[in-house]
Amino acid sequence: MSWVNFFNKISLNEPGKIALIEEATGTKWSYRKLRLEVDRWASFFQKNGVQKGDRIALKAQNRREHISIFLASAQIGAIFVPLNWRLSSDELQKIVDRVDPYYLILDEETDLKTSGFMIDLNIWNLPCDYKFNSVSTSKSDPLLMLFTSGTSGLPKGVLFHGEMLEANQWATVKEWGLKKDDITVVETPFFHTGGYNVLLLPLLLIGGTVILSKGFDPKGTLELIEREKISVYFAVPTMFQRMAESKSFNEVNLSSLRFLISGGAPCSPELIDTYQKRNLSFRQGFGMTEVGPNCFSLKEDMALSKMGSVGKPMKHTKTMVLKEDGSFAKVNEVGELLLSGPHVCSGYFNEQKRFKDSFFKNFFKTGDLVRVDSDGFYYIVGRKKEMYISGGENVYPAEVERSLALHPSIEEVAVVSVPHKEWGEVGFAFYRGNSSLELNILRKFLNTKLCRYKHPLYLENIVDFPLLGSGKINKSSLRQEALNKV
Repeated sequence: MSWVNFFNKISLNEPGKIALIEEATGTKWSYRKLRLEVDRWASFFQKNGVQKGDRIALKAQNRREHISIFLASAQIGAIFVPLNWRLSSDELQKIVDRVDPYYLILDEETDLKTSGFMIDLNIWNLPCDYKFNSVSTSKSDPLLMLFTSGTSGLPKGVLFHGEMLEANQWATVKEWGLKKDDITVVETPFFHTGGYNVLLLPLLLIGGTVILSKGFDPKGTLELIEREKISVYFAVPTMFQRMAESKSFNEVNLSSLRFLISGGAPCSPELIDTYQKRNLSFRQGFGMTEVGPNCFSLKEDMALSKMGSVGKPMKHTKTMVLKEDGSFAKVNEVGELLLSGPHVCSGYFNEQKRFKDSFFKNFFKTGDLVRVDSDGFYYIVGRKKEMYISGGENVYPAEVERSLALHPSIEEVAVVSVPHKEWGEVGFAFYRGNSSLELNILRKFLNTKLCRYKHPLYLENIVDFPLLGSGKINKSSLRQEALNKV
């Protein structure tokens, strides 16, 4: 049975229910209306020669075509590729050349070139033809390709297959208790896995409503939550922090929110406390593009008692934690997190050796370093590639950042490594907050929290952090900035 059958079923069972709302225009799309547009795209593609396995690429900010073209592609077995519109033209051209799409669809003029066909959405009129032949696809066939941010080396084209998408949908609905009357807004760009897989596809599975936003604006988001009575909301900690700092935070009515979902990094105690004072609770999770993305869950009642944890594995997720020597990590020992389950992607586009090298037995090597406490809760210590060695000792930036975030002058912080003649490598901390904070004062504060070799040797105040498309802090950009300063 094809993965996309879930949408065909819900469009028949809930034809009049609102599936999508486009924030920019206020246009509402019922499940029946959306289904008709999906069928029109599927008919157009098929009648113009698109075959199973062909790629259909879209470069556009968040708009309904991301959903309708994706679902239409799945109906005929094609692979949908949302492109990162934030990339430079040269970066995008390299990806387009690799993908070699049958159709390249755009929402603005571009100098991109392709051997296939191009469609400009600004002048495009979709034919009113709804007839097409559904193409049989197995749950193992790839239907979606998302490129990683490529902070280290060439971006990878991650292939999502039907079973992966479905496993994530059902696990998310059940673990987080999503309901058919839930309403959310998607601000995460669709070239990032969070755009589709955190809340959009799980809610479409059960007949929920999704508002499409072109981007995040703290004041605008808070007003949208009040106006549309949003019940579940996903963001990364940086976004939650900026909402809390907005003048509107204590003015708008947020009573419609059942819970908030935070991912990408742990929330600080101060941030959790700020939202709890408004009777809002966090559920925290963790995942990655190649696996999930919803793999771990921390319920709101554990937000403070298990501060810094991403929770426990969701039921569809199997885990393994291996130390550097290949042995299994014991309680509170640091090791690399490996994951297995139906939510593991089917490969990297045209890079199967690179994908094969990412496995140990049947477990995917995430590159994330974790420890597991005696209660079975997982804590992300850092990235394997981010870990640095200072004076012969391993230092994990995430651990240092958690301690730094406890200082009252620090609102947000990120730590990267830089070379040092004596110690090999040392930490360079960038922070948002009180610009008068001095390094010697900060190091005194850290004395009771971190051993000395983990203390950053450099400290710099920053107005705004550079961000990746996912909303996470761009550590690669920060490290380059740090290298320019030492």
